[in-house]
Amino acid sequence: EIRLSLVGSEMCIRDSMKLYIVGMVLAVMSLTACTAGFLDVESKKESTTGNFYRTESDAWRALIGCYDGWQCTTSSQACAFYFASQVMADECFAGMGNTDARNYQVIDRFDDTQSPSDMNLLETEWTNYYAAVYRCNELLAHEGQISWTSDQTRNTYMGECRALRALCYFDMVRLWENIPLFTEPVNENRAQANPEEVYNLIFSDLKFAADNIPAGAYPKSAAASNDGHITKFAAEALLARVYLFYTGYYGKEPQVEGVTKASVLQGLEDFISVAETEGYGLVGEFKNLWPAASTSWSRNAATGDYTQTTTYAGKGNMEVVLAQKFNYTQDYDGNNDGNRWLVYMGIRSYLNHAPYGRGWGGCTVNPKMWTVYGTGDARREASIINLDSEGITDDSEYAKSYADQREYTGYTVKKYTPMSKWVKDEKSGAWSIADEISGLGEGDFQISQYQDFIVMRYADVLLMAAELGSPNAQAYFNQVRQRAYTVNDGEGNLSVSDDYREVAVTKENIIKERMLEFAFEGQRYWDLLRQGVDYAASQIAGTTSVVSGGNPEDVSITASNIIGKRGFSQIPNNQIILSNGVLKQNVGWY
Repeated sequence: EIRLSLVGSEMCIRDSMKLYIVGMVLAVMSLTACTAGFLDVESKKESTTGNFYRTESDAWRALIGCYDGWQCTTSSQACAFYFASQVMADECFAGMGNTDARNYQVIDRFDDTQSPSDMNLLETEWTNYYAAVYRCNELLAHEGQISWTSDQTRNTYMGECRALRALCYFDMVRLWENIPLFTEPVNENRAQANPEEVYNLIFSDLKFAADNIPAGAYPKSAAASNDGHITKFAAEALLARVYLFYTGYYGKEPQVEGVTKASVLQGLEDFISVAETEGYGLVGEFKNLWPAASTSWSRNAATGDYTQTTTYAGKGNMEVVLAQKFNYTQDYDGNNDGNRWLVYMGIRSYLNHAPYGRGWGGCTVNPKMWTVYGTGDARREASIINLDSEGITDDSEYAKSYADQREYTGYTVKKYTPMSKWVKDEKSGAWSIADEISGLGEGDFQISQYQDFIVMRYADVLLMAAELGSPNAQAYFNQVRQRAYTVNDGEGNLSVSDDYREVAVTKENIIKERMLEFAFEGQRYWDLLRQGVDYAASQIAGTTSVVSGGNPEDVSITASNIIGKRGFSQIPNNQIILSNGVLKQNVGWY
C-alpha cells in the first residue's frame, strides 16, 4: 500500500515508487525557461534506480529532477504555498468567484466553519512537497556510488540538492509545523517529528550548501544559462530567513553547530561585500522588477496601431538572488512547467485592459495596503492595480467581472498577475487584446503562465542584515528606502525625490519597511508570525467592507481563530486517515 502521507508519492510526474528516470526527463522539460546548456539531456526511459546513479551526468539529471520536484510544489493546479501565504496575511482576502466554494476563505480566516466539508485543504501541497523531498533523498542516498571527477562538482550538486530539501521542509514546517521527517528515500508510515528536528535539518542543509557551493559555480554574469540554480549566496540568504523565523516564533537559538546569529549575519555581510563584483545589487527603479508594473501600451491615433513599451529588468536580473522558474510550454498531457497559481491572481474573467490578463480573481487586496505607503513611494503603484484610477471600472466589459467577483475591494495584485497584449490580424488589420501567452505554447492562460516567482531578492539581504544588527544597518536600510523614492527624469537619469525622508533603523521600522517592500511576495504573513502569534493575529484580525457578487458584504477575521490554531494550517484529513491515525491534527482544527 502506498500512503499519500508518505514521501513516495510522485504526484507531478506520477511515476512509480521505483522512480523511473523518465520522471527526471520530464523534469528537465519543465524548466526550459533556462537555456539548453542547463537542461539538455537525453531521454533514457530504461534507466531505473537499479542501474542509474553511476556518473556525474546521472547526478546532474537527478538534480534536475529535484529542481522539478521543487517546482512541482506550485506548478500543479492547487492552492500553492504562495497563494496560501498571501491570503493568510493582512494584505489580501481570498476572493475568487462569488459562487465558488469557500475553501480559500477557510484558509484566509482560519475558520473551518466557512466550509465544514473542506477537510483536505492543501492536500495536493502535502503530497507534492513530500514527492519533492523523496527525490532529494534519493539523490543524497546514492551520492557515494557516483564516480565523481572532482570534489567541487560533488559539493555543488549535493549542496543544491540539500538546499532544495531545506526549501521544501521550510515551507512545510511553516504551514503545518507538525510533519513527518524523512532524510532517506523510504516508504513507511511515520509519525510527526518535533518541529525542532525539522529545523535542525533545514539549518544543517543550508549551512552545507553555503559552505560547499563555490561562489563562482553559477555566476550572475551567466544568468541566461544558469538562472534558477541555488548559489552559495542564495543559501546564505535563505539561512538568514530561516534563522529569523525560527528564533522569532520559537524564541530560542538553533541547536546546530555553526549556526548562530553572528554566523548568519556574517554570511550576509560576506555576500554584501562582494555583491557588486558578483553582479548583484538593487535594480534602479522598483517597478522594473515586475513585468506588469513596467509594461504599458500606447495607440498611434494616426495609424490605429498599438505599441508596447517595457522597462522590465528581465528574468535573472541583478536583484534576483533565487527564483523559481516557470515556462509556457505546459500542456494538458502531463507536461507541468507553468506557473499554475498565477492565474488565480488575475482580474476575474476580464480581458480588455492590456497589459493585465484574465484570471480567477483571487487575492483581492485589503484596502489598507493602498493607504500605508507614504507620498512619493513608487512601490504602491508598482505593487497594486487600482481598478478605479487605472480606468478598468469605467469599461462596460468589466461589469460582468464585477458581478461575479467575491470580496471585491477595488484593488488587486500587480506584482504577480497574468498579462495581455494587443495583437493585429494580418488580414483585416484589426487590433484585439489576447492573453500574453497566446501563441507561445500548447496550453492556455489557465496553465501556461510563466512569470518566475522570486524567492529571494537582494533587497531582502540588505534588510535582514540590518535586522540582525549589522554595523551598517542604517546604510542598508537607507538603500532600500531610497530606491523606493527614486524617480526617472524621462531620459534615464535617476534621482531620489524630495518626498524621501530618512527613517531610523529600528526593529519596528524594519518590519514596516518589509511590509512595503515585499508586499504580495509571500513574505508578510511569516514576518508577522515570527513576531508571535498574538501580534500576528492583532494585525490580521478585523472587519473590512467588501462587495461580493455586486452586493455589500463584510469580511471578518477573528484573532482567536488564528491564536487558537497557533498560526498553522490544517493537516489534510485524508492523510490522517491513510496513516491509520499515526498523524495527529493540529490544534484548533477538526
